[in-house]
Amino acid sequence: MSSNKVLSLRVACDGESASGKSFSSKVIAKKYKLFCINSGLLFRYASLLILKHKPKKKIPFLKKKFKNLNYKKITRLDLHNQKISDHVAVLSQNKNVRAITKAFQKKIIKKYPKVLCEGRDAASTILKKKPRYDVAFYFKCNLNTASLRRWRDLKKKVPLKIVKDSLQSRTRMDKSRKNSPLKKMRDAVLIRTDVLSKKVVIAKMSKYIERKLLLKYGRNSKTR
Repeated sequence: MSSNKVLSLRVACDGESASGKSFSSKVIAKKYKLFCINSGLLFRYASLLILKHKPKKKIPFLKKKFKNLNYKKITRLDLHNQKISDHVAVLSQNKNVRAITKAFQKKIIKKYPKVLCEGRDAASTILKKKPRYDVAFYFKCNLNTASLRRWRDLKKKVPLKIVKDSLQSRTRMDKSRKNSPLKKMRDAVLIRTDVLSKKVVIAKMSKYIERKLLLKYGRNSKTR
């Protein structure tokens, strides 16, 4: 069965900062022709807007900005700098901001039945039910490896120690927040990017996706 005959496939990818989930999500989304949503980019875009415009009433301001937002426009912006990273760590705790980004993601999911959601609460909140994810992955990476990865993403413009402290703080905040905390769902497949190569990670993810497609569509359901 070709990818065009696969009517729906919903993949959730959650994990800590700089755990390698963005790279893997893009590869898998391209391989299985899934619309890829990165919730982190939504929060970073919200931070950019607030830092730039400094609105007095943040929630009404963001609601207006997200109402007719073109997601593809966000993907073309450079939203990875330390200033935004520090701001978004706090902004993402706000339940009203999370409600805005959740509604935006649900709107896309309703439009695209073949979708991959990447973030901190893709499986636990966004794709938890109606519709529920077909396959969920949870990315984990040790702090030293993650720090080096993010440091290189920032083109070494920020001291490595600052990057490391920022990642450690962000993960702690993500896991302890009251609203949609970062957590691994019981049926999520653990992906350790600090011990597995990129090639092995993609192969492992593909195996679980193919297994799900086999259950949904039968023996010849591979999308490749």
